[in-house]
Amino acid sequence: MAEQRVPNLEEMDEQEAHRFLTDLYSRHIPEEEYNVRHPEDYVMEMPQSGERFRGRENMLAFQEAHPTPPSALQVCRVLVKEGLWVVEGVIEYGDGRVLDVVVISELRDGRMWRDRWYFAEPFEAPEWRSQWVERMES
Repeated sequence: MAEQRVPNLEEMDEQEAHRFLTDLYSRHIPEEEYNVRHPEDYVMEMPQSGERFRGRENMLAFQEAHPTPPSALQVCRVLVKEGLWVVEGVIEYGDGRVLDVVVISELRDGRMWRDRWYFAEPFEAPEWRSQWVERMES
């Protein structure tokens, strides 16, 4: 797979990282995401399912084979701190599922080196605690 020119992710501030990820994830093109991953030792983990993908080739194959790839991924917020991005977002799948997602990305050599994706399904808040909270817009 031909390497495309990728900006140095470690040089981006929060606004630049937000724009970059919004652009990258809005297209859902696995080949484009492949190029931002570290070429030698990329790892993606999903702790809730206990899965670890080693190598960007395995990640690309997983994305291409996914039976219901995301139909949308909205980046809500990105925090940047010395080689670390914390991304909050909302991911929608073609089968109607809408999940909150948090991605912790460690950067190395200007690329994504290790990603941990956490997915959360919405649930109805219990009535007993309503007196202490305010409702958030989803």
